[in-house]
Amino acid sequence: MPSLSSSVNVRITKQTHQQLATLAKENGISMQSVLDKAVEAYRRQSFLEALNKDFATLKDNSEEWAEEIEERKHWEQTLADGMEQSWARHPL
Repeated sequence: MPSLSSSVNVRITKQTHQQLATLAKENGISMQSVLDKAVEAYRRQSFLEALNKDFATLKDNSEEWAEEIEERKHWEQTLADGMEQSWARHPL
């Protein structure tokens, strides 16, 4: 848990505070932990939405999309290189 010196105040609505308190109580964790988890979930969601948008843009460009597919084919070939067997015999 962060120390008091590393925390800041954030204004939220009464409704959000009530929801935050309820979630914390229901899950047996602090309100700070609920906020931390919510912000991380939102960060991940935002990242995936941006990634999906970027892939949609890539797919709209037929030449660049063809290059992407060709590169994926090269990467898929590495799956058949037998390395997984080598790693099983000689784990790190």
